[in-house]
Amino acid sequence: MKPENKILACVDQSHYAEHVADYAAWVASRMALPLEFLHILDRHPERSRHNQDHSGAIGFDAQKVLLDELSKEDEDFSKHAKEQGRLFLNRLRERAIAAGVEAPDVRQRHGALTDTLMEQEAGVRMFILGRRGKSAETTQRSLGRNVENVVRSLHSPILTVTDGFKLPRQVMIAFDGGSVSRKGVELIAACPLFVGLPIHVITSGEAGKGLRKQLEWAKTTLETAGFETHTALLSGDPQSVIATQVQERNIDMLIMGSYTHSPLRSWLFGSTTNELLRAATIPTLLLR
Repeated sequence: MKPENKILACVDQSHYAEHVADYAAWVASRMALPLEFLHILDRHPERSRHNQDHSGAIGFDAQKVLLDELSKEDEDFSKHAKEQGRLFLNRLRERAIAAGVEAPDVRQRHGALTDTLMEQEAGVRMFILGRRGKSAETTQRSLGRNVENVVRSLHSPILTVTDGFKLPRQVMIAFDGGSVSRKGVELIAACPLFVGLPIHVITSGEAGKGLRKQLEWAKTTLETAGFETHTALLSGDPQSVIATQVQERNIDMLIMGSYTHSPLRSWLFGSTTNELLRAATIPTLLLR
């Protein structure tokens, strides 16, 4: 039996979850697909009780009592975490219903986020992920620590969202003529998500490298599918060009290929994907 295609929204208990929920509801409604909220429970939460020093010369009976006590504490904490998660997910479910989604599903799982999403991928049309999460609420990181690992591990489109839902009215694709960005054009042309929205196809580079021809292909493909299409071939480095065009064209959502080089190369030379995600403060649909 063919796996069900659904929109999977990954949420944690931070205020960013509401933004993820709002964009997930918009995507699910536009694509007429089921929506599921997934909350990952930490198997090894840090708690002050477990950080106490239990070392020292204690007898076997005392050790057993201590282990029993800690085991009971773990069980109680797990039950509490599940109940808190259930209430949290129900609030997001009600929020999605209010936004027009019919019968969104909710699920809690123990485990690592990336591994869990890889297990689910066969039945997912698109993932929705906050660009920052709970841990980022107490730090100055502009990207959550899970974003790159998740995007590198999955092959389905991933919409990474930022603060506050804004109904998308202008969409831009960062187009370089490569296979991933061509895939992005074909996805837009075939997907109901962007129907009725103007599409801006922006390329950074030299016209003599065949980019002009690739840009014409993108324009023709989108216009044939019925989209109002605007194209531009601009000089300058991609990060600066894309960030500037997002501002000048009042873009509400960006589409781009992601992490097309190995993690080692990114570590040595930096990641254009990470730089663009930091520079573009709007929701970004990442393609692999």
